[in-house]
Amino acid sequence: MNTLLNCEWPRRVYVYLRLALGAVCGALLCSPAYGAQNAIVLDIKGAIGPATSDYVVRELGRAAQNDAGLVILRIDTPGGLDTSMREISRAILASPVPVATYVAPSGARAASAGTYIAYASHIAAMAPGTNIGAATPVSLGLGGETPPVSPPAGNKSAPGSSSAPPTQPPPPTMEAKVTNDAAAYIRSLAELRGRNADWAERAVRQAASLTAADAERQHVIDFLATDVSELLQRADGRTVSLAGRETVLHTRGLTIETVVPDWRTRVLSVIADPNLALIFMTLGIYGLMFEFLSPGMYLPGVAGGISLLVGLYALAILPVTFSGLALILLGTALMIAEAFAPSGVLAIGGVVAFVVGTAILIPGGADIAIDWRVVAVIAGASLALSLLVFRLALKSRRHPVVTGADAMIGVEGEVEDWAEANGRVLVLGERWNAVSSRALAPGQIVRVSGVNGLTLAVEPRDPHEFKTRMNQ
Repeated sequence: MNTLLNCEWPRRVYVYLRLALGAVCGALLCSPAYGAQNAIVLDIKGAIGPATSDYVVRELGRAAQNDAGLVILRIDTPGGLDTSMREISRAILASPVPVATYVAPSGARAASAGTYIAYASHIAAMAPGTNIGAATPVSLGLGGETPPVSPPAGNKSAPGSSSAPPTQPPPPTMEAKVTNDAAAYIRSLAELRGRNADWAERAVRQAASLTAADAERQHVIDFLATDVSELLQRADGRTVSLAGRETVLHTRGLTIETVVPDWRTRVLSVIADPNLALIFMTLGIYGLMFEFLSPGMYLPGVAGGISLLVGLYALAILPVTFSGLALILLGTALMIAEAFAPSGVLAIGGVVAFVVGTAILIPGGADIAIDWRVVAVIAGASLALSLLVFRLALKSRRHPVVTGADAMIGVEGEVEDWAEANGRVLVLGERWNAVSSRALAPGQIVRVSGVNGLTLAVEPRDPHEFKTRMNQ
């Protein structure tokens, strides 16, 4: 028996090892196929936000793990959040794989945050018919921008750049701090990559922009390329600083592989919009309110709970101010309270708090703004609903009371039996104990003048009016 067990045990171990090896091979076959002979293309389109930074940082990490030959960021963006731009820039600076920013196709732009990313990259290229620049930080209120800062006296724009804006008054302290910080950051990137640092600072302070040809002449970018294949040919043999070491690029002949954003990135890009976050949160709060007012409907509660959590998650990944979020929640709570305690004051105060909170929700320094039209629609709808509730409450106060103890006042009844100051009366088909300051007689018609628990205070309608009782 022991001999049989000793023979079976190695066989089982062998089978388990084969299964484990098969699982590992399957995982390797399902993993990304790119490696040292691949050029990974990542598309950045639209505003740069948390979804974009998550997508780029994750793919840069995967490219480093698989030892890819080059990562190309194909950009067409009007700008984006400062925090997301800096996350991407830090990932590029720390990447062991060379990164090329390519502004393409024709008609694309690398404005604002895209300019910083281009300066941070090891290689910067543009397709003909594109532009770069306009990197002035933008204040986020209801879609407003900070006025551009005037250039110092004698500091003229370089050829090919946009003309300097008219003289503006000095910016407020906070705007000056944001602008100076952005100018120092992009200048440091330019000095690190050996590109035009003076123009980079003008792009921040004066919102200067350049066409692709002018950007190449002024050494803002490295070269022009009509497509990714030409970019690989022109980048071949260039020397870049990679992880602190001078490295010669060998990009000619790399296999081009485009990595599209996965479902997670696409979902994040949709919900990480401050306008949608505001709508989701408002719908969630009102959905829960309707569920509390009418328990058992389920649909408003379920939809409201999901919407509220999605809205809060979107605000959590956006750089929001706690004071703005607190004012939005306070304004919504006041408008909801109007439905329970109609006064008109709560609704107006709620709208004011909501609008002010929205205006300061996201700090300055980004190109993603909350659309004032979205704020107007949400605030207007909430105010209209609150005022409708207030109007209905006023209208209901003019109607006579039809339920409760107060509804008994003025109702007539008939005395059934009476002794001295109390007895029993028949009111609305029910027998009640009753008291009166006047002597009453059975069959007499009375009117209720007060209610004290289960005892009615009654007065005779007419001392001489009696009603003949049935069966008497």
